[in-house]
Amino acid sequence: MSTGRDDDALSWGGDDDPTLDPGTEAAPAPPRPSGRPPRASSRPSDAPESRKLPRGFTAVGRGSGAVETAADAEPTPLGNAGLVGVGMIAAAFILYSVGWLIVSVRLQSVGAIPVPSVALITITIAAAAAPLIWFAAAYSLTRRSRTWVRFTWLIAGVVLLVPWPFLLTGAFG
Repeated sequence: MSTGRDDDALSWGGDDDPTLDPGTEAAPAPPRPSGRPPRASSRPSDAPESRKLPRGFTAVGRGSGAVETAADAEPTPLGNAGLVGVGMIAAAFILYSVGWLIVSVRLQSVGAIPVPSVALITITIAAAAAPLIWFAAAYSLTRRSRTWVRFTWLIAGVVLLVPWPFLLTGAFG
């Protein structure tokens, strides 16, 4: 059983300060004495920044239905299954890049393609970078879209960027 002195050794003065809690973004605003809701920004109403309120604020009055809160504007984060799915697709794209590199190095060593070496190196870099570029573009451009839209674009890249020469000839053929 612990005493008060033992608990004092494990605390620091000011530990109960709500601004130090890692779960909060900022200190809570002090209550307004008049009980009225906070006033809207003094910016002109046609500015797009004035159409968004910080989290926790509510629009009141005429035209309040058109005002968007910060919580509505932010995309919802992926769940655990979504993160695992994105990780598996990212691993597939990395393997595709490795497959394209193996195929192009094999073609360079055989000399089966009558293309100058500079062009072959450029094609090799482009083929190896294409899956990584597709993943980065699809992931970043669909941040504010629904989850199924993001996965549709990622799976389209998985289907379109398959290293067919690697799959048809095998790794050591």
